[in-house]
Amino acid sequence: MLKRIHHAAIICSDYPRSKQFYVEILGLQVIAEHYRQARRSYKLDLALADGTQIELFSFTDAPARPSYPEAQGLRHLAFEVDNVAQMKAYLEHRGVSVEPIRVDEYTGRNFTFFSDPDGLPLELYQATL
Repeated sequence: MLKRIHHAAIICSDYPRSKQFYVEILGLQVIAEHYRQARRSYKLDLALADGTQIELFSFTDAPARPSYPEAQGLRHLAFEVDNVAQMKAYLEHRGVSVEPIRVDEYTGRNFTFFSDPDGLPLELYQATL
């Protein structure tokens, strides 16, 4: 049986910029970092507080994402937070543009979207009401 999502993989265009964003701004913990010489590629394993992981990859000449956010495939990556408004203010203080807060019509919980340095759509979702 499937138990939970272990990790999501992200390919970035500018490894140092994306590493700084995910580690210093979003506060993910570095588990391991490897440079793979044969691929001329970095692989950075990052962890959230609950153990969920993000693999951050850099590949030379990776194609750009086709559109925002309605391309086929993964639509966005959502992070659960205790307080969407506080996290929105924190991100904006760090120079990240964040959309206005909305309310999920089905759950009544707050959510909003922002983007990583490559325009990957990321969501903040309220943990509880």
